[in-house]
Amino acid sequence: MAAIAYVNGVYGPVGDAVISIEDRGLQFGDGIYEVVYVSNGRLVDPDLHLARLFRSLTEIELSLAQTPAALMVVIKEVLRRNRVNTGLVYIQVTRGAARRDHPFPPAGTKPGLVVTARHRPPPPQDADDWAVNAICLPDERWGRCDIKSTNLLPNVLARQKARLAGAYEAIFYDRDENVTEGAASSVWMVDAQGVLITRQLDRHILPGCTRAALIHELEQRQISLREAPFSLAALRAAREIFITSATSFVKPVIKLDGAPVGNGAAGPVTKLLLQHYLAHITEPDASTGA
Repeated sequence: MAAIAYVNGVYGPVGDAVISIEDRGLQFGDGIYEVVYVSNGRLVDPDLHLARLFRSLTEIELSLAQTPAALMVVIKEVLRRNRVNTGLVYIQVTRGAARRDHPFPPAGTKPGLVVTARHRPPPPQDADDWAVNAICLPDERWGRCDIKSTNLLPNVLARQKARLAGAYEAIFYDRDENVTEGAASSVWMVDAQGVLITRQLDRHILPGCTRAALIHELEQRQISLREAPFSLAALRAAREIFITSATSFVKPVIKLDGAPVGNGAAGPVTKLLLQHYLAHITEPDASTGA
């Protein structure tokens, strides 16, 4: 059966979907998106993802006619029609189709809305089966990385460099050589002194929903965390590194720029936090909305 998408009010096969060539998402990257994991028929942290979606829309002065509740109806229907029990749902909102001009289009221009879903296998239970390599690159993105914009060209180029280097992720660092985040993930480390650290939220990183959910798990279990800047040098000296996202969950990084991280295997803190997060995504009260 062909995959079914929701495109601007119409459900239909992905292959038949049509978007205007003057859609501002295509012309300018003028839009916002979200990716939500679906575990055993339940959306994981939907409230966090929808809150971030609508916050990003507010930040770029784009209003969506659908309320979060109405959008959830569309998401559920796309999941139902695609029979996705475990996988991903993708939501994209653009400023709509209008004559190509940089300023906002005329008032009343209808935003574009696309929702798709796909099957994806669950993450492995063993962190060693989930471990990856990463490279470090200068952060060349725009100054509002807290907005989840569809304008992802620097991320695309960085991810391609990672692939060519045989790595999974590119980890960015700023002009002061402080780590910001991954091209598609939040970055965490256990430093040389054994302290668990991730960068504090600001305009230079995306407020990751998996990051927020994992911090909540840490608080519930009284596991200490420092949210603070850390340098590229500190990252390279770390005992453990891992990344988080809706698609990476808690993923160990065991090699950085070709050098082993710690002993070159997933560390004990990373293994523990992966198990805590896997428990979180299967909890009915944490994974609701579908």
